[in-house]
Amino acid sequence: MEQDTALALPDIGMGNEFGDFPALAPMPAAEPARMPMAETPMSAAPKVELSGKAKAAIVVRLLLNEGADIPIEELPEELQTELTRQMGKMRLVDRNTLNAVAAEFADMLDNVGLSFPNGLAGALSAMEGKISRHTYSRLRKEAGVRQFGDPWQRLKQLPPEDLATLAQAESIEVAAVMLSMLDTGKAASMLACLPGPLARRITYAVRQTGSVTPDTVDRIGLSLAAQVDARPEMAFNQTPGERVGAILTESPSAKRDEVMDALDEEDQEFATDVRKSLFTFALIGTRLSPTDVPKITRVVPQQDLVTAIAYGKADEDVAASEFLLGNMSARMATNIREEVAERGKVPRKAGETAMSNIVSALRDMVVNGEIELKSAEPDEDDEE
Repeated sequence: MEQDTALALPDIGMGNEFGDFPALAPMPAAEPARMPMAETPMSAAPKVELSGKAKAAIVVRLLLNEGADIPIEELPEELQTELTRQMGKMRLVDRNTLNAVAAEFADMLDNVGLSFPNGLAGALSAMEGKISRHTYSRLRKEAGVRQFGDPWQRLKQLPPEDLATLAQAESIEVAAVMLSMLDTGKAASMLACLPGPLARRITYAVRQTGSVTPDTVDRIGLSLAAQVDARPEMAFNQTPGERVGAILTESPSAKRDEVMDALDEEDQEFATDVRKSLFTFALIGTRLSPTDVPKITRVVPQQDLVTAIAYGKADEDVAASEFLLGNMSARMATNIREEVAERGKVPRKAGETAMSNIVSALRDMVVNGEIELKSAEPDEDDEE
């Protein structure tokens, strides 16, 4: 039988503190809300002992009524469930009790001097980049995928190449669900990394995902995220071809040509991978977009441009020089041509250093996302 009071709240054992809902009020335990006897009218309803769950429900309801955006979805699912059930059991709260609970909550917030992220997932997010990759990876595996909330949020952060690898290892139906859950831009990038026939089959399979339930999507996300966590940690972030290509990019042209000739004889496939990551002054015309040339001229000293253009006599170097001159401002191009004409012969060391400086600046801009290089090889249409 319900209590004949202004507030009938069953205590189902959630605790006696707001701390039961850490995202709402991670504060130490406090005494139940009590109004001073002098301020309580003689006709007021009997005082009711409130549990921490009831207090949290009152605060949440009050904030929602005021239009506050509370990140309740960041709570663990079991706490979201308990909070919702508690709110479903609440009836009426008298004004004195509401004011007392709100005042207690405000006092707790005022006394907070420092807050920490909730759980291991929040701690790892705060420490990412501050602790070693090995430690970070090990702690993630120990915590488990579900500790990190929605697995799809993590999957969406993977590069398109990794997503394509996951899709190729799964059934067409699972890959279609993955494609549907990604942002349109990321989904398009993933398709671009897949062979043409497979990309078409996955795209067609999307039409069969209309009856997929949210529970199925969640299980697929958990399975895919678990596969990502199960991958062994790699010592290098780049592939062997990318590492050798970066090294040869900074090497003198004579040594670079010598090594590439040897790679062509020993391992043609590896040599091809290296060439995809190789970027030299001679390749500027084929790897750089014309609209990015003005960005380069703002970063690279004009003296380096003059020295590199004056030094480059090979056909590829001349083509790269004309590409740069043809896509920068007419005034700057004229000044550089005049200085090149006056420069005369440039020593090999000075010329290669200038070219290396230009290429290094380009690579830094690529890493920072300021420009994007074109593919080293022309796109080929995959046919069945």
